[in-house]
Amino acid sequence: MNSALQCCVQGHSFPAPQKRKEKLTLGEQKLKADGMGGGSTLKEVCWQAQWRTGLCCRSQPGRALLEAACRVAAGAGESRSVMDSAEDNFKNVVSDNTNGSTSKDDSDDMDSECIDSEEIGFISRKKNKEGGSTSDHDEEDETNDNAEAAVMQMLKEKEDREKDVEDPDYDNVYNILTTEEVTQQESQTAGKDFRFLQDEWDSQSPEIRKHLEFLKILKLHVWSSLSRARYVSLLKDFVESEFFVIDGDSLILMLLNEEVQYLNLFYLIECFLQDFTQKGAKYIVVFFKDAEQMYFPYPHFLFLRTALIEHLKHNTRTTVHTEFSNCLSPAWEIFLKKSYPYFIIVSDIGLTCPQTNYLTIFIAHSLSKKITIVLASGQEYDTLRVYGYHLQSIRKHRLFFQKYEKDLQCLCEAIVRYKEPSLCLYGHLRLSLKSVQEEVCQTIPLLKQLWPEGSDIRRVVCVLACAVGLKIYSDMLKNAHASRGTKTEKSERGRSKPLSPEAAADLCRMQCLTVVFLLHMPLSQRAQIRVMKSCWTKQVLPIIKMQQLCAHFVLKQLSDKNDWKLDLTYLPDLSDDSLLINLAHYYEIEYSEGLEFQKELGKEMEDQYRSLWDAVTKLTVKYGFGDAFPIRTTSQLFLDQEQTSFRVYEDKIPAIGLFPVKSDLVKEYAGDILKDLPVLDDNDPAVSSLTKYKEFDEHRHWHSGRPLTEEYERVHCNADAKSKDPYERKQIQKLQTFYRFYGSTLQEGTSKFIVCQKDAAGSANNPVKKKKMQKSKAEIIAEENNKRLKIKEEMKEQEQWKTLQMSTEKEIKENLTVGINKLEKFLKILKSKSVKFSVELSGLSACLEAWKEHCKEQATKSKDLSKAVQLMRRIHILLEKYQDLLEKPHLQKLTQCLRLLGFENLACSLSGQVREKSDGENTSRYAIEVGPVRFQLQYMDYYLLREERNDPDPRVENFIPDTWQRELLDAVDNNESAVIVAPTSSGKTYASYYCMEKVLKTSDDGVVVYVAPTKILVTVPQCLEILMLSPRCQKWVKRIQYVIFDEVHCLGSEIGAEVWEHLLVTIRCPFLALSATISNPEHLTEWLQSVKRYWQRAENTIEESPTSSEKNSTRKLKVKSKVKEPKKSYRVRLVLYGERYNDLEKYVCSSTGGDFLIEHYHPCAALTVNHIENYGIPADLSLSPRESVQLYDTMVEVWNEWPRAQELDPEEFVSFKNKVVIKKTDVRKYEQELKKELSKWIELGQRQKVYELLDHFKPQPVDCSDQEKWMQFACFVEKLHEMDKLPAIIFIFGLDSVERAANNIFIHLMEKRKNEQDPKAKREIEDIKDKLRKVNKSLMKCKPNDTKKLKPSKMESIIQLLTMKKELQKRLEKLSVIPSACTYADPKAVDEDTLRKIFYRLRFERKGYLQEMLARRGIGYHHGSMAIKQRQAVEMLFRLGYIKVVTATSTLALGINMPCKSVVFADDSVFLDALNYRQMSGRAGRRGHDMIGNVFFYDIPLPKVERLIKSNVPQLKGQFPLTITLILRLMLLSAKADDKADASAKALSVLKHSLMTFKNERHAEILKIYFMFSLQFLIKESYLDQEGNPMGFAGLVTHLHYHEPSNFVLVSFLVKGLFHKLCQPIKKDSNDFSDDVLEKLVLILANLFGQKYLPACSMTLKHKFYQSKVFLEDLPEDFAEAVNEYNAKVEENFAHFLLTTAKLADTEQEYRLPLSKTDFTSKKWHGSELASYLMDNTKRVSAISPFACLSGMVDDDLFYAENVNKAVLHSLGINVKNCPLLYLKKYDNQGRRMPLNAYALDFYKHGSLTALTTDNWLNEGEAYYLLKDFSLIIKSIGVSLSELCDDPNDNVLLAFQKLGENYHKKLAAV
Repeated sequence: MNSALQCCVQGHSFPAPQKRKEKLTLGEQKLKADGMGGGSTLKEVCWQAQWRTGLCCRSQPGRALLEAACRVAAGAGESRSVMDSAEDNFKNVVSDNTNGSTSKDDSDDMDSECIDSEEIGFISRKKNKEGGSTSDHDEEDETNDNAEAAVMQMLKEKEDREKDVEDPDYDNVYNILTTEEVTQQESQTAGKDFRFLQDEWDSQSPEIRKHLEFLKILKLHVWSSLSRARYVSLLKDFVESEFFVIDGDSLILMLLNEEVQYLNLFYLIECFLQDFTQKGAKYIVVFFKDAEQMYFPYPHFLFLRTALIEHLKHNTRTTVHTEFSNCLSPAWEIFLKKSYPYFIIVSDIGLTCPQTNYLTIFIAHSLSKKITIVLASGQEYDTLRVYGYHLQSIRKHRLFFQKYEKDLQCLCEAIVRYKEPSLCLYGHLRLSLKSVQEEVCQTIPLLKQLWPEGSDIRRVVCVLACAVGLKIYSDMLKNAHASRGTKTEKSERGRSKPLSPEAAADLCRMQCLTVVFLLHMPLSQRAQIRVMKSCWTKQVLPIIKMQQLCAHFVLKQLSDKNDWKLDLTYLPDLSDDSLLINLAHYYEIEYSEGLEFQKELGKEMEDQYRSLWDAVTKLTVKYGFGDAFPIRTTSQLFLDQEQTSFRVYEDKIPAIGLFPVKSDLVKEYAGDILKDLPVLDDNDPAVSSLTKYKEFDEHRHWHSGRPLTEEYERVHCNADAKSKDPYERKQIQKLQTFYRFYGSTLQEGTSKFIVCQKDAAGSANNPVKKKKMQKSKAEIIAEENNKRLKIKEEMKEQEQWKTLQMSTEKEIKENLTVGINKLEKFLKILKSKSVKFSVELSGLSACLEAWKEHCKEQATKSKDLSKAVQLMRRIHILLEKYQDLLEKPHLQKLTQCLRLLGFENLACSLSGQVREKSDGENTSRYAIEVGPVRFQLQYMDYYLLREERNDPDPRVENFIPDTWQRELLDAVDNNESAVIVAPTSSGKTYASYYCMEKVLKTSDDGVVVYVAPTKILVTVPQCLEILMLSPRCQKWVKRIQYVIFDEVHCLGSEIGAEVWEHLLVTIRCPFLALSATISNPEHLTEWLQSVKRYWQRAENTIEESPTSSEKNSTRKLKVKSKVKEPKKSYRVRLVLYGERYNDLEKYVCSSTGGDFLIEHYHPCAALTVNHIENYGIPADLSLSPRESVQLYDTMVEVWNEWPRAQELDPEEFVSFKNKVVIKKTDVRKYEQELKKELSKWIELGQRQKVYELLDHFKPQPVDCSDQEKWMQFACFVEKLHEMDKLPAIIFIFGLDSVERAANNIFIHLMEKRKNEQDPKAKREIEDIKDKLRKVNKSLMKCKPNDTKKLKPSKMESIIQLLTMKKELQKRLEKLSVIPSACTYADPKAVDEDTLRKIFYRLRFERKGYLQEMLARRGIGYHHGSMAIKQRQAVEMLFRLGYIKVVTATSTLALGINMPCKSVVFADDSVFLDALNYRQMSGRAGRRGHDMIGNVFFYDIPLPKVERLIKSNVPQLKGQFPLTITLILRLMLLSAKADDKADASAKALSVLKHSLMTFKNERHAEILKIYFMFSLQFLIKESYLDQEGNPMGFAGLVTHLHYHEPSNFVLVSFLVKGLFHKLCQPIKKDSNDFSDDVLEKLVLILANLFGQKYLPACSMTLKHKFYQSKVFLEDLPEDFAEAVNEYNAKVEENFAHFLLTTAKLADTEQEYRLPLSKTDFTSKKWHGSELASYLMDNTKRVSAISPFACLSGMVDDDLFYAENVNKAVLHSLGINVKNCPLLYLKKYDNQGRRMPLNAYALDFYKHGSLTALTTDNWLNEGEAYYLLKDFSLIIKSIGVSLSELCDDPNDNVLLAFQKLGENYHKKLAAV
């Protein structure tokens, strides 16, 4: 690899070397300060220089630093040779990874998007004896062989460097920030009156010390990994394809809060689980047995945990597992291996230190088992998705577990190992928990005797807890009193005095009374109970905790027995602390104040209370605790009076008045709800005080700053095909030529020019006129000429066949496979049907002879039936495709062939119309010992013919379209819209080409827009949306005649879904919506049809409007319309086609030593009995003919007495009986019948039979280590090559891993060639190279200045040398040719000239040379971080057939035409979901090339494979469609467009036709209210005036619409003058700003627009960062105050919105728990005087969930964003995500701060992409695109400010422009 190529990849060149200066340069000082130089080798210095600075040697700063490094290393003196050497070293280190490589010490810290950079780091290593190739700079003829060797050496060095970080020393990398554990504290727990006595770890014990040391290593390992967790959408679109695990204890920890009431906590937990359920998730909840003991110090949470387990088990459909002891138990390991969950949700922090340690072990173990971890903290959700921090398991985690497995096991045992703890009350009352358990066991049978008929769980738990608690407490006091002495009394000093048994009984009476309230009082009344803050006294608290402990043991004991009828419905409502405190306060304070406060309970409640207390006294009869009344018998204070207070409310929440808006759009959309909303008068002070800004109008493009005009060509183009500058003209012509070539690779046919036909529009829509009766003379002559031409062409083809016939027939007989391939290749080029028929007949005869010869050779041995398959194929083709040409002799021939094969019944069936003629030959020796039907299904398999039409369609040239494709073409002809759902590679995109051609023929001005999620040759949806909603582009928009939406399922995607929705509802023209993966296309079509009906009404209204009529008449007078209006149609067709042209065969693969186990995976292996029962057999789980036979055979084998066995035997099946040609459609009927029968078996009670059958199909892959898997990966690709399964796309979900896998395949081929190369050939190559060098030197010496002065002898010598050189080069080229066994490239596919043109485009791209080397071996890689030119090169070469192996991420999942023979899934990931699997696997099987597609699962866990295959594709669902910025954009469109009626119609369409509100009136009304309150915000903040016209900073806000709410905050900074205060130039009247000002500007913008949150645990560690700060600093104080002010306004506005929408809530739903549907309305309530007294009539709870009211939430709390999700009415479907808040500080569920990643500011400071990948935990591609977006934001702000600012020299404007330039330069340098 020469240095020029290496160092100019990005267009940079080395500057001339500078002379040595006496003083050290700044670079040298920097290197000296960093400890480089002095004793370091030159290579080390170079490496350190590049690592510490992140500078590339190809850039100017990098070169300067390199020079400094050389001088430091050399010591002194001129060092040009040192510089050269330094260049070579830099090449070896960073040439393949400029600005992307990692340090030897710290590359462990770099994760890719999903997978660690180490993940694929292993290749089969053999000692490389070559030290690397040297490059001779004078050598002009360096060969590719040498270049490849250099690349190989470079890759190997990179592998070696990365292998060194397999086992990092964590102590040297990380330090714990604090030694204290971050744990959640429970108030009132610490103290001497109530504690558990457990064995504590003795830190002096050697064993414990060892545990503590390992615990430190473990935490560093886990927390350092968690710091790299990615914030992603967790559920994706998998529907029921994936299931995940929720750790039950983490679920409790996530939502636990002291202030949350018992029932309210259950409500929050059910909301969390129901949210997952509604989104289609499948999950299980796991509670480990050993985790229970960690709650003993917290009885309240222990009791809650036990109740939650029982509630989920008995009252919900949630699967709950409690059988596993801990996360290291063998049973749990088996479960993980068998089920392989999608991920596990787990907390990284516990309630106590032991729990935190246990959770850390749980995380480490899960990661080691290849299970993804999702943190319980930091999760958020919206209408469609749940977002959270997920950490993919990587190789490092597996290595850690392997190394420390025993330590982990010992540590876990030490944590969960304990002696039975004892309870200690008041310091001296001790009690073993075992005795509590025993007391509960003894008491339960007594209560059963009292209530034999059973009871409500609340009554049972209350009575048992009170009875057991009182008995135990009394006994403890009695025993303590008997043994009390002086010593005891002394030890009791400082502790509380124990509560008397009588006072304890009073407390229990109130608990019984509380339960009575719970039994009778409806939730609506309980929600009104006064909010009271108080604390129990120190004497009472231990008794309450002891009773909670008793309640826990009661629930545990009851759950183990099922012999008592208990109503467990109300397990979530066993206690209410708030109500108990209210009752305690009433009886302690208020009851004693006089008769007026002594309220009646009510007879019903009083009787119930007596019943409960009587049961308690009967169970404690010997203790004599007294009667039910009075409730208080002692004067003991239960509540701490000093801490008791009632919540006081303001008189009234200030009512909000809406500003009047005089806008037709507002009136049309929300007029019906305005009458119910308060509107201010025009003379109100709030209205008159509104700020007036100048009206906004858009004049410039907001990215480029170019002026916008009404015309299509808005600005002069400097470089077009007609440019006067020859260089510019040549460049644009080259680009046009390239894109024509690129487009030609998308189709097999050549491109064609389309000429506009002015009458095409009319002819396309009008019916075809009847032909004339008489033809003209010209027509007759033309027809005769055509006939003569056809006859001539037919004769020519006949001659061609005659010349080839003999050789082809001979080849078929000698080698059937090769001969048939040659025959079929020839058939493809023929046009004449008669010639094709002749060829097929000859093929039949040759195949017959080949079969006969084979049978004779085999004699009694088993026959190779593949030869018979080819014979039967010819029979099928002749009978099906040439039936009209078959005559009697032909039929006799076919009958003879069938009889020869032993298919007598088929021969008779065929010869029914022809008399048989026996040749007397003994045919039994040629017969197949398989029935004709089984032979066709099992052996012909994918060769069976498909249902294809034979009648050509004049609209299509190169092929005959299927029926569904014709329907699509009809829709285009009729200008109709259509939704097309058909499998990948089925040909649905062809209709779009036809559509384009039709529009282009119709008019020169008509436009077709092709919208796809990728950016090559198409329009990305975001660009079209900007055009559709821009008021200045509406003239151009009207020229659009068709829009084609490819991959329309993006309507439900994570990012950009709303854009697709906006486009579908705003376009007026017809459209085609294409997708392969939509499970509810009917719903989508119905919604789109409703949109089209709206447009039909809207367009009629627009045409009838007077303004429209005037415009139309004016237009007609001026000029004729350029675009001929096609006939309008508002129909939306649904075209469904579910049949793949090629079947997919699945295989599971695993490495076994040096070989591979590749097993066929029958689709039925993915099914389970439960899945069939619950979901049925998936509609798209199709079987190949061979698989259908396998299913039947297994069914017969499993159930010998199966009644329908005979009926469904293939030979007897009605659709196959005596059928010569069985087609795929016939087999599909058979398959459906077998599937129905399989489902029926379950209905008949044969579940066990079905289980056996499905189990029979399950393959048994061999487990292999991760290291072995990747070491053998290149060999696996070699195996695919041997099996003829290439071309293949290999999907891997990590950017680095994709490249590494391709590199490993390349190295494998290089080593293979090296090992197979003849030593003589190697020596000969070296000899030739030596001779070439000598010849070149001789030529250099002989080089004359003037050839005319040369002597003849000298001239003759030069000619001889040149001739010799040419001959040597030819010999070298011949010897250097890569053997076919050592490359996957097909040299015949692409000529060398085309290759050079493609590779020429890569010359300046990063890693472009490496990519060329890989491509020349038939290898490529493809991912989102590559430059577009690099991706295009791979796509073209793969489509052309040159590249045969491509490794890729999900970039090839959709939108790119790259079909292949095989698809390989080589890596599991959270991103491998049902949708991606469908899209990726659909690439396999090229129509017209492959008879079948192959899908290989390379070491993917079987449970994952099963779920992917049986999963359904996702349903498209709507999401909350409005944002404040979108509303502003719609108002801008409506106000500023020339055609107001059209613009208003578009805006109304967006507002009215959200997919979320389709058939949902309640959601539609919610959106209208949200719209009105958004308008209020916009008017109040002066973005709109009262007429709805945009003003002020509206343009800046709409330009940054993707960054709400940061766009609004930015404007608030401008309005307050904060930027003007900051942006002060260095000198007055100067345009320069200090670095400090610009850095502070970046800090502010990064806080607004570069928000990327890190997990809270990342701040727990003190990481050794080399260049970046990583954690973004807070905003400056004045800016922070402005943000807080903005947030306060938004919170107020959003709270009023919630208060207004509360009336739309579903009341019935609000009083039910969301998951279990437990109802709390209580219709039997008859009221109670005491209950009414405890209620607070001033408490406002109109918009608060009644469950949240139990925790003291009121309407006032909605004005604080942190309360919204906890308190909002659940049925509204609104959460705080709909509120545009900008969080200055974000906290997770545990209250820990989540820091912002400082990548944008860090990059501005050091300019190194490398540092971002190592320090900031970003991968290179992700970092680059984040920075690119950030740079674009700065530019957008600058352009918008230039429009708003009258003064071009404004400091803020200049500062943003300067910052934009600086940032762009830094980004361009990488």
